Amino acid sequence: MTPSSGKFLGIVTLPCCWGWTRGIAWGYCRKMAQDDDALPDLTAPVAEPLRRALGSRYLQYALSTIMHRALPDARDGLKPVHRRILFAMRELKLASNGGFRKSAKITGDVMGNYHPHGDSAIYDAMARLAQDFNVRYPLVDGQGNFGNIDGDNPAAARYTEARMTAAAEALLEGLAENSVDFRPNYDGTLEEPIVLPAAFPNLLANGASGIAVGMATNIPPHNLDELVEGCLALIGTPDLPEEDLIKLIPGPDFPTGGVVVEPRESILNAYKTGRGSFRLRARWQVEDLGRGQWQVIVTEIPFQVPKSRLIEKLAEVIQTRKVPLLADIRDESADDVRIVLEPKSRSVDPELMMGMLFKNSDLETRFSLNMNVLVDGVTPRVCGLREVLHAFLDHRREVLTRRSQHRLDKIDHRLEVLEGFIIAFLNLDRVIDIIRYDEAPRAALMREQWGRAFVRAVSEADYVSPPPSEGELSELQAEAILNMRLRSLRRLEELELKRERDELLKERAALEDLLASDRLQWKRISTELRDVQAKFGKATDLGRRRTDFAEAGVVEDVPLEAMIEREPITVVCSKMGWIRAMKGHVALDQAFKFKDGDEGRFALHAETTDKIVIFGSNGRFYTLMGVNLPGGRGMGEPVRLMIDLPNEAEILDIFTHRPDLKLVVASSSGDGFIVPADEIIAQTRSGRQVLNLKEGVRAHVCRRVEGDHLAVVGENRKLLIFALDELPEMARGKGVRLQSYKDGGLSDLRTITLAEGLSWKDPAGRTRLETDLAEWQGKRASAGRMAPRGFPRDNRFN
Repeated sequence: MTPSSGKFLGIVTLPCCWGWTRGIAWGYCRKMAQDDDALPDLTAPVAEPLRRALGSRYLQYALSTIMHRALPDARDGLKPVHRRILFAMRELKLASNGGFRKSAKITGDVMGNYHPHGDSAIYDAMARLAQDFNVRYPLVDGQGNFGNIDGDNPAAARYTEARMTAAAEALLEGLAENSVDFRPNYDGTLEEPIVLPAAFPNLLANGASGIAVGMATNIPPHNLDELVEGCLALIGTPDLPEEDLIKLIPGPDFPTGGVVVEPRESILNAYKTGRGSFRLRARWQVEDLGRGQWQVIVTEIPFQVPKSRLIEKLAEVIQTRKVPLLADIRDESADDVRIVLEPKSRSVDPELMMGMLFKNSDLETRFSLNMNVLVDGVTPRVCGLREVLHAFLDHRREVLTRRSQHRLDKIDHRLEVLEGFIIAFLNLDRVIDIIRYDEAPRAALMREQWGRAFVRAVSEADYVSPPPSEGELSELQAEAILNMRLRSLRRLEELELKRERDELLKERAALEDLLASDRLQWKRISTELRDVQAKFGKATDLGRRRTDFAEAGVVEDVPLEAMIEREPITVVCSKMGWIRAMKGHVALDQAFKFKDGDEGRFALHAETTDKIVIFGSNGRFYTLMGVNLPGGRGMGEPVRLMIDLPNEAEILDIFTHRPDLKLVVASSSGDGFIVPADEIIAQTRSGRQVLNLKEGVRAHVCRRVEGDHLAVVGENRKLLIFALDELPEMARGKGVRLQSYKDGGLSDLRTITLAEGLSWKDPAGRTRLETDLAEWQGKRASAGRMAPRGFPRDNRFN
């Protein structure tokens, strides 16, 4: 309730997770509060449904984000923040051949005059324009620490300095010649350009990325020389097919180099539709070390991949042994990139090793293409390559016509002044007399009838502005004569004025021809593009192509076992979970050494090429490679460091994986099912959830399927035998009830062949066999009967 009006200001918040709805409602109500007359009356009916009000205001917010923050303009390829940075640097006269200014000063001017947002966001945007590993043609020349390819952040704005580059000046060229429209800045005290003249297609040359509301954009950088060739081809043939256009613009040209291995058909489709992706690989070569030794040197890494993160990922690949062919990695980079990859053996095929690394690391990335831009500065649309180039060319034509018209107006103004000067020279005595004796010389000059003297200066047919009636001088001419210096009254100056007049008349005629002819306009645009090409083209260090194209080649899916030397090992795991692999097959019943307070629990024979499967009481299966297990000289390593096994979960079983194997898994509550062995292999440290468990229930047992019946014994010592056909085979789930219990749960199970009977060891260690099992046979989920006499007291079969 406001005291002055007695009106109520209500703020509605919806019970939902959309924070923007509350924010927009709050902003709307604050706006209403500023204008007391706009506050709704308590007795007035609701004029607009809340849903519609919020929807319309959210649409305004979305459009503001799309147009003024996230999406670049197709004409100059810039977002508003980048455009304002360059314009502010131009106002500060930070030319490419001039001095540097503190980045804090530039950032402050941008924020105070044009971009009322955080200074950190402005500085980050400016710093990115100076990073030659992020921007193909940098627009800011930075002095100081502006970050590096390792991913380190730039130094603070007070420590760095900057100025414009020649490429930025090319984008601003003609800005003072009425080439584009201006608009008031955010507080109305200054003006800023809506778009820059842009002498080259910066959108494709430097690329762009951004996330708006409901849409995003991601455009890779391209080679400027090739873009100019494409523009020239479109000028000659506006409907040039994309098939011919990509012969001139074959694909992206990333500032960090690399090799694009995307098929040509995919590139063509991406440029046609404006959506697609490019596979980009690091550039590498084999360095010969002599005596048959060699190593791989990576000299260029994929675009937007921080080198430090790439090194970490490669080190993780070595640690997890996803690529056993790789032994070590070193970063020997200085100003250039030099990453050394050492193979495990000189007999390793470099192509095979790099193929595996491309699949398992960021040495190969995929850059997405989403050419969503503001075509006319207003309308967001996903465009193809040809459409984007046409938008740039249309913009250049408009810039050319506006600059030409601006120059034409300047010539008209100057010609009018020159005509007055010439009239003054032809009637010099009378002009001096008026200036010397008349109290109002300007009015007197304008009233004076100069006869037809001016016709001798310039014919009426060539008079560019409305000629004075009967030889009168215009106000502009009279003012110019009064401001003329005495030294200009020389005869030589009169000849110079006539020469300047003749040259301007020729230039004016050429400009009129240019404005009247589409052919001449496109010819002039072609000439300007050729000038840009000569300045930034392939002949320069900046303009040479850095990214090459190649076929990816078929990297065969070589089984990991085929890359590992096959050797016998003995896997030993203690009760506390310390695991190791001893060389060779040793006797499993021998005494192994363990840490104090620990003892052995699992021991099995395997090979280095085997996958070792671990089953935890949390119902998950974990996979380790035999070759990755720690050696058997020490006590091993905790298995929980190799897999993400929770501390509260225990290891129930360890065995080697066999593809044709089937397993029976069951929980402590007596639920279980059959799972194929191929469904339990985990690809990550977190394992693979197979047996779903309720709260308070744990995985209890895992047994191989060998036979036709399943024998189940509960904690109540009741035994049940039923056919395996009654159990479902599934990849994951809770399972079905195996045995019914009033108290307790499952104790143990095993698969048997009914014809061979059921065997177990009695407390004396003797093997007992029960062949007549009809008494304990039944249907699945029944209670069963008490176990035979002599069955182990721990209710386990062996």
